[in-house]
Amino acid sequence: MDPDKEIHFDFFPVIRVYKSGRVERFLTQIIPASTDPSSGVTSKDVVIGSSTGLWVRLYLPKLENPSKEKLPVVVYYHGGAFMIGSAADPLSHNFLNWLVAESKIVAVSVNYRLAPEFPLPIGYEDSVAGFKWVISHANGSGPEPWLVDHADFDRVFLVGTCRAGGNMAHTVALRAGLDKLEPSVVVKGMVIIHPYFSGEERIASEVRRSDAEWAKTKELWHFVYPGTSGMDDPVSNPFSEGAPSVKNLVCKRVLVCVAEHDSSRDRGVWYYEKLKESDWDGEAELFESAGEGRAFHVMKPTCEKTAELMEQVIAFLKN
Repeated sequence: MDPDKEIHFDFFPVIRVYKSGRVERFLTQIIPASTDPSSGVTSKDVVIGSSTGLWVRLYLPKLENPSKEKLPVVVYYHGGAFMIGSAADPLSHNFLNWLVAESKIVAVSVNYRLAPEFPLPIGYEDSVAGFKWVISHANGSGPEPWLVDHADFDRVFLVGTCRAGGNMAHTVALRAGLDKLEPSVVVKGMVIIHPYFSGEERIASEVRRSDAEWAKTKELWHFVYPGTSGMDDPVSNPFSEGAPSVKNLVCKRVLVCVAEHDSSRDRGVWYYEKLKESDWDGEAELFESAGEGRAFHVMKPTCEKTAELMEQVIAFLKN
């Protein structure tokens, strides 16, 4: 049989990998950086890693006084099961156009590399590298004028959405805390929307999943992270034995957003509760969207529940 047609791994409708190594991604679209005509938000793409090709998409709102305005900075991580999505996909792009316009922030969306071509932990390293590139401008120098001229590094936030993005944001927040930041940088908070976390021991609704479904969940994690220690890997289970203590999180405020009908909802609540119980000395908030599923806020941007969710996010970024 032709190895270019013989399936090695199938996770339809997300991704299909053939024995030849060919990768077929579904639901993949690209939208160019531009100026949004409705909001006036301008975006542009910048390569920040010459050896890796790592790039980011920056967003700047329409400014009333461009020479003087300093704005909060959001470092953003998209979702997509660590295998799909990008800083240029329409869901991320449209979401950030709206968030930047409504919150009046500078946003930097990190285009971390994807499994299986670049298996984890490469995506984590890219995400950390993107964050470090952003804060390298805090001393008033650096290659990116939007950050030098308009970023307020006393008001930095990490935002991650749709499972993988939330997990990335947490990992970056922990790494940043362990590495210690320059005094000129203050990460005020982290927002994780419908995040991915795991554990060998099933919790809540996970107990009701069939053995086949649970096995597929484990298979997927090992597929995107072949070198993982398992479902209790510290990056997927931050509260597992031997994991770095969450007391090292770089921020003192965390907003965890879950959706009632998201299959990962209970893990999001679990993360919130574990964080509250831990020796982290910050303030955690939980917001649940009733009647909605994972990623509804990017799939249905004009619905009432999206407005409610975004009201919470915007309030968090402005405090």
